Amino acid sequence: MTKINIGLIGYGTVGSGVVKFLSNRKSFIKNKFNTEFTIRTLCDLKLPKKNTRGLGRTRLTKKVQDVLDDPKIDIVIELIGGLHPAKEIVVKALNQGKHVITANKALIANSGKELFRMAKKQNCHLYFESSVGAGTPIIKTITEGIVGNKFNSIYGIINGTCNFILSEMTQRNYSVAQALTEAQKKGFAESNPTLDINGMDSVHKLAILVYLTFGKFIDVNDIYREGITHISHDDIEHATSLGLSIKLLAIAKKEDKNIEVRVHPTLISKNHPLASINSIYNAVYMNTDPLGSVLLSGEGAGQMAAASGVISDLINFASRGNNSALPCNRYSEASGLKIKKIDQIKTKFYIRFMVTDKPGILSVITGILGKHGIGINSVTQKAHNPTSTVPVIMLTDYTSEKMLRLALNKIHKLPVVKSKPVAIRMEKLW
Repeated sequence: MTKINIGLIGYGTVGSGVVKFLSNRKSFIKNKFNTEFTIRTLCDLKLPKKNTRGLGRTRLTKKVQDVLDDPKIDIVIELIGGLHPAKEIVVKALNQGKHVITANKALIANSGKELFRMAKKQNCHLYFESSVGAGTPIIKTITEGIVGNKFNSIYGIINGTCNFILSEMTQRNYSVAQALTEAQKKGFAESNPTLDINGMDSVHKLAILVYLTFGKFIDVNDIYREGITHISHDDIEHATSLGLSIKLLAIAKKEDKNIEVRVHPTLISKNHPLASINSIYNAVYMNTDPLGSVLLSGEGAGQMAAASGVISDLINFASRGNNSALPCNRYSEASGLKIKKIDQIKTKFYIRFMVTDKPGILSVITGILGKHGIGINSVTQKAHNPTSTVPVIMLTDYTSEKMLRLALNKIHKLPVVKSKPVAIRMEKLW
């Protein structure tokens, strides 16, 4: 029987889920993997206020050093999130020769290269399956299951909160604010959901996926980002009528030595598998060579989903030990890769204008778009009502981001345009 002592730092939603998982599956893990996991020490600043039932003889402490300095602890699980002091904790653990598991996407996205190099130097492993997709085995699939393939593109629904909000807007006619409130009630959104709804959470996860697939460490500030706060129910309705679905997509494409990386709401065909990914589910759709298209999907939010990924890392560690390098801990980069700026990217767009219904408005708007080289594929306008503001919906041909922005800025200044135009990118995934 292999016995592994754990130092758990962070006893929030995920940390308590890990404790629950290990307690409920103790016999199963013993019988199947001939391994016994023991949480030797648990560290959290708010322990007296938390339920510590089920921890048995686990040592409880508020001092991180009680975990890091204990020579009997084999692996440290960091679940406090954020960059600091999480980074300092992981650095100290590795320098003490301890293996580390983390669910911290911000940490891996911002400091992965440095930490992987340190882990190699100390002959340790750094596991992070739950940092992308919670318990859905996205990282292990990429780095082991299909590692021999060439990766051409990634399209990811990798924030469960945003996907839940957009699903509620579609299915229950909610506004963004109403859907967010519902997500918070159900525990699918933080009390401060800013990093979710502004797209930053997806940016962190996309940076990790780009490193794993394309071999490029990207500064998160170089990833173009838009959140979902500007999406209205009108946009949901128009998309549905056009046979389209709006998803917050994390997108990465590689062509020759150029990589484009972006996170934003995206219109996709309702016939594509990603369009059916709803509620808190995450999915990653990858185009690979020679395997072809690969779709991975599972719950991307919630206590036990994230805990499942942590347990997967624990069992992976138990079976691997110190014997071989961890495939996801590579820190060398592919040479010569460049990030395309958003202005260099061409896509099709859905544009919604709210205008005073007067004769000649369409010709004025299309005239400005035409002067900027933007072709129009279709136009939809509600029935005339000269006393009201009405939406005008246009679908463009492929156009550059730069020219579209210039055109929309001019159109926004027209007296008959009553609000900032909404532009949503469209992607053809087949």
